Amino acid sequence: MENEGLFYILLVIFAFTLIAYILGVRDAKLAKKNLIYKLKKNWGDSPKRNYKEDDFDHIPGYYDNHKTDFQIDDTTWNDLNMDGVFTRMNYCLSASGEEYLYYMLRTPKQTDDFEEEEKKIKFFSEDGDARLKCQIALAKIGRGSRFSIYEYLKQLENIEDFSNKKHYMMLTLMIFSIGLIFVSFQLGFVMLLAVAATNIFMYFRIKNKIDPYLATYGYILKVLDSTKLFKSSDYPAISDDIETLGRSYDNMKGFSSGSIILMSPSGTGNPADIILDYYRMLTHVDLIKFNKMYIHLMEKKDELDKIITVIGKIDAYISIACYRESVKEQYCIPVFEGKDIKCEDVIHPLIENAVSNSIEAKKGVLLTGSNASGKSTFLKTIGINALLAQSIHTVLAKEYKAPLFRVYSSMALKDDIYEGDSYYIVEIKSMKRIIDAAKKAGNTVLCFVDEVLRGTNTIERIAASTEILKFLSDSGVECFAATHDIELTQLLKDKYELYHFEGNVSDDDVHFDYMLKEGPATNRNAIKLLNVLGYDSSLVDSAQNLAEKFLTTGAWE
Repeated sequence: MENEGLFYILLVIFAFTLIAYILGVRDAKLAKKNLIYKLKKNWGDSPKRNYKEDDFDHIPGYYDNHKTDFQIDDTTWNDLNMDGVFTRMNYCLSASGEEYLYYMLRTPKQTDDFEEEEKKIKFFSEDGDARLKCQIALAKIGRGSRFSIYEYLKQLENIEDFSNKKHYMMLTLMIFSIGLIFVSFQLGFVMLLAVAATNIFMYFRIKNKIDPYLATYGYILKVLDSTKLFKSSDYPAISDDIETLGRSYDNMKGFSSGSIILMSPSGTGNPADIILDYYRMLTHVDLIKFNKMYIHLMEKKDELDKIITVIGKIDAYISIACYRESVKEQYCIPVFEGKDIKCEDVIHPLIENAVSNSIEAKKGVLLTGSNASGKSTFLKTIGINALLAQSIHTVLAKEYKAPLFRVYSSMALKDDIYEGDSYYIVEIKSMKRIIDAAKKAGNTVLCFVDEVLRGTNTIERIAASTEILKFLSDSGVECFAATHDIELTQLLKDKYELYHFEGNVSDDDVHFDYMLKEGPATNRNAIKLLNVLGYDSSLVDSAQNLAEKFLTTGAWE
């Protein structure tokens, strides 16, 4: 009867396990089917992802751990709203891909060596089956982790005790006590209970310490599992990447071997999992495996970095291919040549139905124009597209020809309450970093300055702005600057090409065409805008008269 009862218990456990396995396989097939449907359906559309507040926490991880000689600084990145640009072109399905795409955007190339990248992007654009298969592999990795793998690896380095000596000693004592039972049942049984109790106590104390690191192990295992899928692929366009993955995977596969004993779920209520939980408590096999995996990982971190880099590149290239498809009538491949900037019908990537503009600048550009006429947007349009040209080899224009640049900006500045700096101090510090960059060896500095030194009085602003912009021009900097100070157009007409934006203001409406025009601005509309927005007419008339008298006499009354 006892044997029969045991048989039925084992049968129930087997049935539960089989049902769970079948349901898992079914869910995996349905998830894959839904993913393929969405990827095919959304090809050529804008990303439909809604970002949560912490979705950006991990994204700078790869960039922070792979510094190069020139990368876009935080001021320029924020001025140009590159977080918004990133989200517009982020079709990545893995955290590694998101981090590498971010890295690409912050690391514009300083040499014209885009041939390999262009070949791979074009491959993923044209071969839909290969793209889908790679995306399925990338989706297995996922992007659910809040922090970058590099942050987790730093935390892993803080583990002090990864020795298995104490676990092996307790296992030895357990085996000895079992053997002792056959010599002296009472003594052996008491010793076995004592060893088991000690093991269980040690288990929970140590398990609580390593639990936070299991997410890292889980992510690495998913990366390695997806790497196997790429290894079996035969795509000549990315054969070098596949070979790199294969070599690094072979060096890392010891990490995943037998990992199920550590990573299999616990506390599920499944009879098989319950039995496995007790087995782990008594033998510490999962803790032993954790330490072995830890040692292997620390020895092979460079191989893991290679895998993450290649996986990230493939995902980023697919993302760029998807982005190009979504703007297929509006983008061009940049040409890097000459010393001038030529943009034909260039548009801002984040503005729907954006007005296109064209410019061919042989030297710096000074923009004037009325409020809200489009000056700042134009500066950002050129700046963003210069970055896109040198990072993802894609420009939102009919034509883009320019040399390779180091890009800086000084635009959306604020008082720094933490450093105690006023707006003006923040401005001159921001401009100083551009001047310092111009003194260093490297490609030409391309900078964008919106309202030079707006934080100080008119006389000193015009004087200092003139000399700063002259210095930038004389230093070989390609500077695009916007200003309300029309006086600068006379003072800098020999150093800068003059362009302007303007709008038409009637008594009750204002219209801007956002078209770039040659020469300095001739219309002023700041006071007229007061009237449009409902200010008292007597106030508006008095302000207009006061301004006209100053323009006539040169003195305020």
